[in-house]
Amino acid sequence: MRDTGPVAYGGTPILTAGTQGVATPEEARRAWPQWLALGIAMIAVAITSVVWDAAGARLLLGALGAFLVVRGAVLLRGARSGAVGPALAARARRLGSGALGVGAAGLVVAFSSGALAARVLLVVVPVLLLAAAAALLSREGAARRGGQALLVWTVLVTGLLVATGVAQGWARASDVATVVAALAVAVLAVPLVVAATGLRRVAAEPAPAAVPSACAGCACGAGGCGALTRE
Repeated sequence: MRDTGPVAYGGTPILTAGTQGVATPEEARRAWPQWLALGIAMIAVAITSVVWDAAGARLLLGALGAFLVVRGAVLLRGARSGAVGPALAARARRLGSGALGVGAAGLVVAFSSGALAARVLLVVVPVLLLAAAAALLSREGAARRGGQALLVWTVLVTGLLVATGVAQGWARASDVATVVAALAVAVLAVPLVVAATGLRRVAAEPAPAAVPSACAGCACGAGGCGALTRE
């Protein structure tokens, strides 16, 4: 079974420019509203977290936690139902359990303390950027070049956070980390919206004409079934 949810089990091929070759029109009709809604929600969260000084870090961490909890539950349900296939079931269970636990912890922190949420983001932002850069560097082509650029940006961001913490205090560094996290969320939302647009075009394609079950196609070269009837 093909996963058309916001994050695929085995990667995110639906985010690439070849969306039309990834999904059928039926799958695209189900998937594109989800992609669009997620992209718009991410942009809204990013903007709100920047302008809402009092609770921006809590909003970001809570949104991330909620997403991980939902995605972890989806992965675990897919593993139990066999939707991902036996080869990916163990991986889906492992990823689902991890996402569920991390997401639940993020929600607890987000609801408990704004200062603690900001400190968590101060640590999490460089770690996640470094992990994403490492994942891209393990690939080839454009993905590897993107990983190199992201690695450079990660080093710069980490240096900025450390310098801000030493010079102006770690509370100020936590505020900077919140802004960086919001920017990253907004950037990640762009390919989601682009993918939703591509999927919407796929969904608008007409369905292929159904071939009668009794037709084997053998008469098509001779002028179709009508020619046989005339004979």
